[in-house]
Amino acid sequence: MAARRVLIAPDSFKGSIRSVDAAQAIARGWHDAHPDDQIELYPMADGGEGTTEVLAYAIPQAHWRGLKQPRTTKDGPGPSRWLQLPDGTAVIELAASCGLELYDKPQPMTASTYALGQTIAAALDAGATSLVIALGGSASTDGGTGALRALGARFLDKHSRDLPLGGGALQQLATIDVSNLRQPPPGGVEVLTDVATTLLDPHGAAHTFAPQKGATPEQVEELATGLRRLDDLVHRLTRQAANRADTRHADEPGSGAAGGTGYGLMALWQTQLVPGAKRIADLVGMPDSLETYDVVISGEGQLDDTTAQGKVVHEVLSRAENAQKRIVICGTDARTMPDTTSLRIVELSTLARSARAAMNEPARWLTAAGKLINLD
Repeated sequence: MAARRVLIAPDSFKGSIRSVDAAQAIARGWHDAHPDDQIELYPMADGGEGTTEVLAYAIPQAHWRGLKQPRTTKDGPGPSRWLQLPDGTAVIELAASCGLELYDKPQPMTASTYALGQTIAAALDAGATSLVIALGGSASTDGGTGALRALGARFLDKHSRDLPLGGGALQQLATIDVSNLRQPPPGGVEVLTDVATTLLDPHGAAHTFAPQKGATPEQVEELATGLRRLDDLVHRLTRQAANRADTRHADEPGSGAAGGTGYGLMALWQTQLVPGAKRIADLVGMPDSLETYDVVISGEGQLDDTTAQGKVVHEVLSRAENAQKRIVICGTDARTMPDTTSLRIVELSTLARSARAAMNEPARWLTAAGKLINLD
């Protein structure tokens, strides 16, 4: 049999294995079974945790800047490292500076994005000419106000006092002062979102994500009220600009990402919201069309009905629409909609005989999946 071209491009298997390690594990298994095939690895991310690691793997000339470990302050996690690309772009991952996993316990009302703003400021001070900011994995629902405060904005109560950090204080917001807000870099700012959630609707930032960050039902309503207050004041501040007269930033897909951080950065710092998986695929050099590959393999921890909403698997398979074989390796297949595609699905939980076993030894079972895939 002639050697095949095989592309392997999984997301991370959340809580189990990073995308770089997952891709390498699948490749080991495939090589064992098909040693003559040409394998190309494109570990992927969608703007959440692991984004900078994926780009560091794909772009050898990139280098790390800043602190390797976030410095904890009285207000929580502190600034983190970022990835400097050869063209001067700084790639910053919110989860590395103020992600949920950095807190000993959830702090839904007081957690903030302040450390993200500190990291952005450090990158600007170091000469970054443009920014790419990955928003996934946040601990807060503060509308991005913490990050903007670290960049010079002020959010004041009716007595002209600075509000405490965190989304819980936004109900008391009376004035926004952006007179000392730092300017974005000359090359602009792209904000990568891994969700299309808007800021305020019943399925918006607070109602959808705050419970995952430890908020009670009562706290969810308080956070939602604070975000509505933020939007009202931002709209007043920006509607006088001629080109924004009819703009409501809260309605933009992705504005609810990271507890509304997408909204705050877009509305007050002129950033552009970009679907994460597509942008990262471009940054790592994945071809727009994968039709020249005989086999394309992607994967994620749980394949479900949200996979088609701009996640890594959907992006890779869309580019591979005309490839001969398209394969998805997942921990579990939880889709409820009927499958009308020609995909081949491999569930690690089936191979390992339980989801727990698969999660305990992900590299082992990903290698087994790569080795045992039947192309007939």
